[in-house]
Amino acid sequence: MALTQRLEFRQSQSLVMTPQLMQAIKLLQLSNLDLTTFVEEELERNPLLERANDEASGGEAPAEAGQFSDSDGGHNDEPGGGPGEAFEPGQEEWMSKDLGTRAEIEQTLDTGLDNVFSEEPAEAAARNAQDAAPTTYTEWGGGASGDEDYNLEAFVAAEVTLGDHLAEQLSVAFTAPAQRMIGQYLIDLVDEAGYLPPDLGQAAERLGASQQEVEDVLAVLQKFDPPGVCARNLSECLAIQLRELDRYDPAMQALVEHLDLLAKRDIAGLRKVCGVDDEDIADMIGEMRRLNPKPGMKFGAARLQTMVPDVYVRPGPDGGWHVELNSDTLPRVLVNQTYYSELSKKIGKDGDKSYFTDALQNATWLVRALDQRARTILKVATEIVRQQDGFFTHGVAHLRPLNLKAVADAIQMHESTVSRVTANKYMATNRGTFELKYFFTASIASADGGEAHSAEAVRHHIKQLIDSEAPAAILSDDTIVERLRASGIDIARRTVAKYREAMRIPSSVQRRRDKQSALGNVLSTAMSDRSRNPEPA
Repeated sequence: MALTQRLEFRQSQSLVMTPQLMQAIKLLQLSNLDLTTFVEEELERNPLLERANDEASGGEAPAEAGQFSDSDGGHNDEPGGGPGEAFEPGQEEWMSKDLGTRAEIEQTLDTGLDNVFSEEPAEAAARNAQDAAPTTYTEWGGGASGDEDYNLEAFVAAEVTLGDHLAEQLSVAFTAPAQRMIGQYLIDLVDEAGYLPPDLGQAAERLGASQQEVEDVLAVLQKFDPPGVCARNLSECLAIQLRELDRYDPAMQALVEHLDLLAKRDIAGLRKVCGVDDEDIADMIGEMRRLNPKPGMKFGAARLQTMVPDVYVRPGPDGGWHVELNSDTLPRVLVNQTYYSELSKKIGKDGDKSYFTDALQNATWLVRALDQRARTILKVATEIVRQQDGFFTHGVAHLRPLNLKAVADAIQMHESTVSRVTANKYMATNRGTFELKYFFTASIASADGGEAHSAEAVRHHIKQLIDSEAPAAILSDDTIVERLRASGIDIARRTVAKYREAMRIPSSVQRRRDKQSALGNVLSTAMSDRSRNPEPA
């Protein structure tokens, strides 16, 4: 085969991932909070972008003046006179009259002038102003302008966190700097529930202290409020609270050390370990339930961000569903073409002109990308509502199996685009707020060859069967499989077990113990109430 050189022309089509296209794809999968942050950064970076202002600029002053206007329709004719300076009817005539001498005035009033005008007007005004309560934010010493609106949240005290609460007690409990340093280090390791890591050997190594010094400080920290804080496990937390209540006797200690038996509801095993009878073990378990397993949760933790839906679904007047975007989550930005036109006439340097040309292109692209993102979200959400109409009408039992390809083919988009659109987006419906990915579920074949069932609907069916089971007839996984197949759902036993564990439903053995224990408690309570209030013969 001869190797030769030749010149060829070839025409082909290829997709070039420009930076703008990459950013447009990235915008699709951003949540509304991340999108707001991105747009704010672009507003700071690009001088040709500006935030759209839909609010009316005027109108507040007339309304505010109307609020303070005279209700009787009177007004002040004096130039510059305010509403508070308006005279009562006939006040000018009374002030302009010649009242005569002091004796004549006292005779007219039938009393002395000292009783009527006990103070000079200036002194009275000063006294009233001094005694009056402060009415503005400035008089309280909180601002520079009294007539401006102020934020009421500035007066609200900050929420006390668990770390702050423990740090305040630490400053009182220890005076030695080394002990305070160890205590503060341990407090920083406490999680939201009030627990420390199980192994504190690394803390001693990092602080350059002995293990005994850390244990001594820890023993003091475990006496802090709330009771049970700074424990390393659940048993230690409950033991600290029981010591605080002076109830940590040998029987209770044995119960705390065998919490695994309590979790299994093995009452016979607990009686044997603790060495008590049925009545005592019931009282001990009741006292254990009154303890707080997470003492730190009552303090302020990290502030959670409220979930804001991107799409609203409401029932329509024709029996269908109305899908609309949440306009509050859509950033409103505009391109300032007027500013660019003025600058283009004055710019002389090529570098400056190129900078503003790129800024104009980026601003125009961002506005179009945001509009395209909103249209794509609305299109995908509308198709999801159309596909899952049974869910919105009848509930989760009628949720159909749905995948990304079905929605992508219906709206003529790629599956990756639908996947990005449904990420971190939420839909507010008449049945609650759900993530868009919630409506995409796997399909489970039908036992009679009919329409496939949604995995979420099957989970709901399993939960209904378990919730309605009787304490004397607990359903095993094999029994649930038989009942599902009788309902037309072909499912394997391991799938039922997987769905049950995902919903945090215990096994049939554990459910039998729980329900029998609950039934025994109800019967014993009823018998005790009956013994206290015997029926008359």
